[in-house]
Amino acid sequence: MPARKVSPSRPAAVCLYSFHPLLLAEFQRLLSPGDFRLLSHRLEPHGMPDLRGLSHPRASLYVVESHPRRLVTEALVAAIAERSPGIRVLVLAEKFREENAFPLLRLGVKGLLRYSEMPSQLPRALAVAAAGGFWVPRALLSAFLDTMRSGPLPHRPTAGAAHLTEREREVLESLLQNLSNKEIAKKLTISERTAKFHVANLLAKYGVKRRADLILLGFAPRSEG
Repeated sequence: MPARKVSPSRPAAVCLYSFHPLLLAEFQRLLSPGDFRLLSHRLEPHGMPDLRGLSHPRASLYVVESHPRRLVTEALVAAIAERSPGIRVLVLAEKFREENAFPLLRLGVKGLLRYSEMPSQLPRALAVAAAGGFWVPRALLSAFLDTMRSGPLPHRPTAGAAHLTEREREVLESLLQNLSNKEIAKKLTISERTAKFHVANLLAKYGVKRRADLILLGFAPRSEG
């Protein structure tokens, strides 16, 4: 019987919204052919882009170049997310500080990547964000979770495949408060080893690798419908 030919999987589509004329060329230089299918839209760098007429092709990931005016970047991300709730967005910028990073994370942005990191990290960052993971500098992530911990509690991540036991629900509620395994164990009167076991099960059920990813899912905007 002749061997069955396997069709190669189609590269993930990445849509780039850029202000600088050379950013597209840099993407093409850094990405290997076949890794991604790159779609590009150049935006007017002066003033507010035409958000109503914004082209919005289907893609696995949308990459937004930050604008010098923070509110323009946030409006652009919000406009993209409004058209397709639950989509994945990564933002590029010269620097990320709390004042420009936290609003983007609250809007549901999956990745924050500095220009200086592109030569070494761009392909991996795109792959992680396109797959639904988070690509956020550790120090910013830690600071963001600290501020969220002192504010309103996050909602539960809505994953259709996640059928939780009652104990797993209790562990999830504690995890979304950014409690450590030791703190979860003390709160629920279980051993730390058992708490670790339940956390590992939750990560597997929600399809993420790090507890920080699961916590951020709790703060991501809910999709309508």
